[in-house]
Amino acid sequence: MNTHKSFEQPNAKSGLTGAILKRMLQIGINTVAQAAMLFISSGRLDWVMAWVYIGICVGIIVINVLIILPKNPELIAERGQIKEGTKKWDIMLTRLSTTIWAGALIVAGLDLRFGWSPQPILAIQLVALVFVVLGFGLVIWAMASNKFFSSVVRIQKDRGHTVVASGPYQYVRHPGYVGALTYSLTTPLLLGSLWALIPTAFIMFMVIIRTVLEDKTLLNELDGYQDYARRVRFRLLPGLW
Repeated sequence: MNTHKSFEQPNAKSGLTGAILKRMLQIGINTVAQAAMLFISSGRLDWVMAWVYIGICVGIIVINVLIILPKNPELIAERGQIKEGTKKWDIMLTRLSTTIWAGALIVAGLDLRFGWSPQPILAIQLVALVFVVLGFGLVIWAMASNKFFSSVVRIQKDRGHTVVASGPYQYVRHPGYVGALTYSLTTPLLLGSLWALIPTAFIMFMVIIRTVLEDKTLLNELDGYQDYARRVRFRLLPGLW
């Protein structure tokens, strides 16, 4: 029995390390891809607000490495995998949203190149910058508060999935989506592109659909979530919905 455990533990640790490295590689590739979309579509490298946005993305990587990873390495590993029990509708919505977001960044770059939108007002861009940071910050807060903050919808029975009601979850049931909506809708303004608001409006629609479906899944399949939903009544917007 002891011999069996001595082999099992290193294998489990090796698997966790591999999953973490995979997730960090995914994040790094995603950031590089976003930079490529912005700078190639715009045809220039001296786009200050694009560098600001990429800087925020790099900051998210640093926070993941310095704060989230030491506190909950299993969460980082979980977010890099699609495991059994993941809802197929969520895989579809996630991939579609990712594609639309890529389109929004490309539209923003083309907008800068061809001058489709009026000259951006710096004050509006700076206000948008604040909301982009706040949006990403809310996502990080939700992630730090919820060790089950997966990138896909599934009941994580293998990880002892329970209801989380601390941090931002004491105010709304899906704070991560609130953060995602906030930075998605304000990033086009940061980049000075009104046209990029069109694809991000579709992302807003996708997030609302995903919220409804995820909330229904949790109500039906996660023990204790119905009681939590009675205490925290609002999904995304306190006082509204």
